[in-house]
Amino acid sequence: MDVKGDNFPHAMRWFPAVGLVIGLILSGAAFTGSLIDPWTGALAALVAWVLVTGALHLDGLSDLADASGAAHKDRERFLAVMADPHVGSFGVVAIGLQLIAKIILLHGLIEAQAWAVLALIPFAARIGPLAWTRWLEPLHSGLAARFAKAIRLQDIIGWAAVLSASALIAPFILIAPILIALWGLWLHRALGGVSGDCHGAGIELVETGLLAALLIGTRLL
Repeated sequence: MDVKGDNFPHAMRWFPAVGLVIGLILSGAAFTGSLIDPWTGALAALVAWVLVTGALHLDGLSDLADASGAAHKDRERFLAVMADPHVGSFGVVAIGLQLIAKIILLHGLIEAQAWAVLALIPFAARIGPLAWTRWLEPLHSGLAARFAKAIRLQDIIGWAAVLSASALIAPFILIAPILIALWGLWLHRALGGVSGDCHGAGIELVETGLLAALLIGTRLL
C-alpha cells in the first residue's frame, strides 16, 4: 500500500488493522512473560505496547492532560498549552496513572488467560480515530486536518462489522462504540473539534476502558 504524498491520509482507513497487529504482538509478549508469572507477563505486554507505538498516544494524552489542567475552561488557552512541546506536571501524572492502570488490568486479563481478548483491544480502540475524524472538525492544520476528508462512511461501517463479529470471542468488546462516542462527545463540547493529540489521548483512554470492561467480562462469564 502506497502511503506517500497525497495517499498518506488514506492510510488512516487501516488503523484498526494496524491495531490488530499491535494486539497480536502484545498478546504474544503477555503469553511469553506469563511463563514466568502473570506480573512479568503484564510488564512484558506493557513494554511491547509502548515500544511498538513509540509512546505516540501517551504523548497525546500528556498534552491533553496539561492543557486541561492549565486552561481553566479557556478554549484558546487550552489549544495553546496543547501545542506546547514541553511536558508539565499534569502530563506526567496522566502518563503515570495510565501506565499503572494498564499494567494492573493486563495482569488481571493474563491471570484469566484471555489472550484473544488482549489482541482485540488495540484493534477496537483504533476504530475511534475514524469515527472522530468523520464526526468532528479539525482544530488546526495538522494530521487531523489531512485525514479529515480521507475517511468514508463505508470504512466505519466495515470495521464496525468486524468489531461485531469479534464479539463472538469477547462480547464485552461491544462497549467500544460507547467509549468512542463518549470521547467524541467530550471533544465536541469542550473543544469543538479534534487534533492528532486528541486522537492519541482517545486511543489511550478507550484502550484502558476496554481493558477494564473485558476484565469485568472475564470475571462474569
